[in-house]
Amino acid sequence: MKTGIIMLAGGNSSRLGQAKQLLTFNGKQLIDIVTEAMLTSGFSPVLAVLGGHAGQLTAKLKIDFIINQQWEAGISTSIVAGLSAMLQSNPDLDGVILSVSDQPFISAAVFKTLFETQQISGKGIVASQYASTMGTPVLFTKKYFAPLLALSGNSGAKAIIVENPNDVATIAFEMGHIDIDTMADYTNLTQQHT
Repeated sequence: MKTGIIMLAGGNSSRLGQAKQLLTFNGKQLIDIVTEAMLTSGFSPVLAVLGGHAGQLTAKLKIDFIINQQWEAGISTSIVAGLSAMLQSNPDLDGVILSVSDQPFISAAVFKTLFETQQISGKGIVASQYASTMGTPVLFTKKYFAPLLALSGNSGAKAIIVENPNDVATIAFEMGHIDIDTMADYTNLTQQHT
C-alpha cells in the first residue's frame, strides 16, 4: 500500500507569537524532529504544507513542500492543498498520514505503527490515541481522500474520524498529547522533558 506523509505546518502560531516549528527541544528544532521522523520512516512521498511562517521555514526543510496561500482560512485548507499536491504527483497513492509540526515526541516508529495497524486491522482510518482522545498523526486510506478534499474552514480531519467510528483503529502514542501552542506549553516541555 503506497502511503505518503503530509506535515501540516501552515498555521501562524498566533497564541505563541513566533514560529513554533523553529523552537528547540533536546537540541533540535521541532520541524527537524518531525522531518527526521518522516524521512526515516521509509514512507514516500513526504511533503510539508507551509503557510504563516513559510519564509522562515523554507530554508530549514529537507523535504518537498508547498505553500498554502489560503492558510488563514483554517487547517482544512492545508489538508486539501497537501493531499491535492500529493495526488497530482502520485495518483497511485493508497493512503496518507497527516502529521503536525509541533509534537516533539513523534518518531518514525509511530508512523510505522499506524501503517502496520492498518494492514492488520483493515480499517480505513488509524488514529493516534492519547489523553483520552484521538488525533494526529492519523492514517487515512484512499477511500477517505474525497472527504478529506471536501474539508473546509477550521475543522480538521477529526470530524471524519468521528463520523466513521466503525472504520477506525487506534494506536497508543503515549506522549502525543504534548504539543506546543503557547509559551507556557513550551516552558513546561523544556522543564519536564529535557
